[in-house]
Amino acid sequence: MSKFFEFKPDRSKYPAMGADGKLDIDLSSQKYTKLWLGPNHPGVTGNMAVELTLAGDEIVEAKTHVGYLHRGFEKLIERRLYVQGFPTSIRMCVAEPDTNEYLIARSTEVLSGYDKDVPEMAQWLRMLSLEMARLQGLLRGVPGQAGTFSLGIGVQWGVYLRDLILDRFEELTGARVYHMYIIPGGVRGLLPDGFKKRMEDNLRDIDDFIVRIRQLMFNNAIFNKRAKGIGVIPKEWVEQYGIVGTNARASGVKRDIRKDYPYLHYDQLDFDPPTATDGDIYARSWVRWQELIQTVDLIRQIMAKMPEKGDIRAQMPNVLHWKIPKGETYTRLESGRGEYGMYYVTDGSDKPRRVNLRGPSYTHAIALLEKMLVNTNIADVHATMVSLQTCPPEIER
Repeated sequence: MSKFFEFKPDRSKYPAMGADGKLDIDLSSQKYTKLWLGPNHPGVTGNMAVELTLAGDEIVEAKTHVGYLHRGFEKLIERRLYVQGFPTSIRMCVAEPDTNEYLIARSTEVLSGYDKDVPEMAQWLRMLSLEMARLQGLLRGVPGQAGTFSLGIGVQWGVYLRDLILDRFEELTGARVYHMYIIPGGVRGLLPDGFKKRMEDNLRDIDDFIVRIRQLMFNNAIFNKRAKGIGVIPKEWVEQYGIVGTNARASGVKRDIRKDYPYLHYDQLDFDPPTATDGDIYARSWVRWQELIQTVDLIRQIMAKMPEKGDIRAQMPNVLHWKIPKGETYTRLESGRGEYGMYYVTDGSDKPRRVNLRGPSYTHAIALLEKMLVNTNIADVHATMVSLQTCPPEIER
């Protein structure tokens, strides 16, 4: 094995971070160089960039820049009718837009008093939609991590299988990426004839992929050498930085909104969030691989338990003249990246007074990433970034 794979940062040579957590270097010194990674780069999970200060190939400072969207999603929602906010809200995370559908629908239901009227069938269909969204995200994220270590065939497998799930979304909702399926009071439609069979066929293909991607990644000497011991999140950081989702679970903290604060009918499903203890890229990849297995199982459970038929939407007011009483609420769920919440305020008018998104990417891609990259090798930057599974629009919103 070459010395490159045995790389251990020499923290004494370039003591970038002092005991007080502040940089202890003169960045104007000629021995340091600047390098921008992104915003267009295969190892960046969206329109963002990292400004790196290097000493040779070792990082002494990292700054995240997300000023490449400037869409003002929250303010746009606040200036539109309630129903008009849906096309805007789903753009706050392209990778998993269905989470925002649920948050904005649930928030309006709670504040308008219709939260108890959502039909049973609609709740199961909402869960199915959310787990399908999680599955297509994992089909990008798990093999995408393999791609950061030059195992590109895994990415090709994942893209194909994700397209199969997008086929099911298109069949169910009429759209492949932005579905707008979860609406106030319920959902937009029932399952098409034969949907469950076609979904099961896709899940069997994914079962085979799960075996192959394990062989490609976790039985691979290069992946094991490169992913272990890199990008470590110590367990004590989880509370300090507000780390959630698989990033927290890979560091030994079992945190999952579906179990801790059940919503919809997740309390009727049999599952236990997977965890690991090492907190490095390998551990996060392993947890997500196990979550891939679990999500396939959850979709099968949902399809088996859901009613065959029933109402899919409560009787709601005319959405073009809908005024919601004054109030505020915080709605949350477990997205593919962890706790994902929306603070929603109404003032009695036909538009929301305040909308604020709590996306996990803000902490993961700024506070956490900037600290993790110090004293690491430039070759590990994109692998570390992808391992955090960030979604930049959640930050620049």
